[in-house]
Amino acid sequence: MPGLLERETHAGLQRGDERLARAELRRQIGRLERELAGLAAEAFPLRTIATGIGAPQGPPRIAGLAELERVRDALAERIGEARRARAEQAELWKRNRELLERMLADPGAYKWVRVSRADIGEHGCGHWHSRPRLGPLGMLMGWWRVKVSSGCPLAGRLAAVER
Repeated sequence: MPGLLERETHAGLQRGDERLARAELRRQIGRLERELAGLAAEAFPLRTIATGIGAPQGPPRIAGLAELERVRDALAERIGEARRARAEQAELWKRNRELLERMLADPGAYKWVRVSRADIGEHGCGHWHSRPRLGPLGMLMGWWRVKVSSGCPLAGRLAAVER
């Protein structure tokens, strides 16, 4: 997170210097807001990212340096959280894709396991399900397969209605 924040001390600033410092903080806040919005757009619709920062209380006023720094720091913290969540989600999707590959290679070892498209980070409905061929007979004989669903049952009907 050190790359996100560009800290400066504002203790001995004159009036003109304070204006420059406020402009620099607003520039940093704008850059962080764009980055956070980009992360939220990448994650949508599979995941939501909290992008809001609490509004200051009290009457309308020009934000001081301390308040601008607080907003900047809060945005940087949100970006750090979003990056961590995205990395965790990507790792989970990777593990689920590896599970799906193993399941396709040996369906009998993964009896009754179901992996959905959302589990591997893909949009839409559908899933892969390890189940016996020929029902109970296949289960007794050890004949397992991975069946791929065709997706959402209503998607075809809705597409036909829209035409």
